[in-house]
Amino acid sequence: MNASIGVVLLYSGGVIDLRVVEEFLNTLDERTFSRHGVPHKGADTLSAWVSTHQVADREAAAKLRASLRAALAGEGSAAEAIAAFPLRLEAFADGRLRIGSPVADPALGVIAVAVAHAVADGSWQRLRLCAAPDCRWAFYDASRGGAGRWCSMEVCGNRHKTRSYRSRRLADSFVEA
Repeated sequence: MNASIGVVLLYSGGVIDLRVVEEFLNTLDERTFSRHGVPHKGADTLSAWVSTHQVADREAAAKLRASLRAALAGEGSAAEAIAAFPLRLEAFADGRLRIGSPVADPALGVIAVAVAHAVADGSWQRLRLCAAPDCRWAFYDASRGGAGRWCSMEVCGNRHKTRSYRSRRLADSFVEA
């Protein structure tokens, strides 16, 4: 690998896997709901991620994560979030593209490149934050129509539907009385 490039991903028309971005975004766990009577208060696991991926600048990682989460929440754009990570594109005769990020921390460059690919191919629109206000977990919406709202229909979706049902039942009981 050329040291001046930093991170290189080869791309030849396929979709870049956003799991690396999803994993990075979920180093901030904002889930506060309780499950089976045990409160769940998520931990900030960014320190472990930074250590595992040998990122020198924890502050840059935290800023990137916050910017990307804000973009998913509609408070900015993915392009703005990765603006601090300039990308370089090189085309080959066989149709391959080499996209590199000349940043000091290769793991953050991988995130920036994956986000840039996702924005370019439209898959960024499928990366979401769970609609449950006590969850906010990042997830890839693989539903056919692309209208998924919950990280897990079995947990967050079910809790929302149960709350709605109970609210309607309570409202109906006041009407009948």
